[in-house]
Amino acid sequence: MACTSASVSLRKPLAADELVRALLTGKVARGKRAHFIVLLEEAPEPLLRGLVAQVGACAAPGVVARNLRRIAAEIGVRTKALEWLKTG
Repeated sequence: MACTSASVSLRKPLAADELVRALLTGKVARGKRAHFIVLLEEAPEPLLRGLVAQVGACAAPGVVARNLRRIAAEIGVRTKALEWLKTG
């Protein structure tokens, strides 16, 4: 669902493995920054929370949330929707 939300208005879709890799490494694949902008600005908070929890099960505690904050800062997304990442 997150990949679909991130790709809705873009020509090439964001693949699930690209999304997971970015969340685990903190690095967005070339040509996919716009997908993350759409995802972070438009996806509902429960979807983002679920995504962090689901991918976070494959990483050390806090890694995915930290990487998502890093990605948001790198691509210039500043939104209150991500405030929960600091605490939750």
